Amino acid sequence: QVQLVDSGGGLVQAGGSMRLSCAASGRTGSSNTMGWFRQAPGKEREFVAAVTWSATGKYYADSVKGRFTISRDNAKNMVYLQMNSLKPEDTATYYCAAGAIDDPTHVHGYHYYGQGTQVTVSS
Repeated sequence: QVQLVDSGGGLVQAGGSMRLSCAASGRTGSSNTMGWFRQAPGKEREFVAAVTWSATGKYYADSVKGRFTISRDNAKNMVYLQMNSLKPEDTATYYCAAGAIDDPTHVHGYHYYGQGTQVTVSS
């Protein structure tokens, strides 16, 4: 089992920046590819970004390319999501995910998910 704790959310003005963190514990050796997803009120959960174990592979949703950066520190069992140039449409609950099954961009493609952290971008 892997436990994930998301943090770093809050309220920010449009154009601002925020960094989300995800702390993994437990059998982290099985966390391999990790990712971030988000879900806005009334909408389905959607893929945001993913990073492979070695960090040589990074994937981004078209809506966040060039603005968001995913990174990881395996020594600390941490994954981060740096979000710049935030827009009101980025408002959502963000979830960390670990243990990709196959397609790292698939909403249901991971074994483990965090509890979520709320990001609100005001206009």
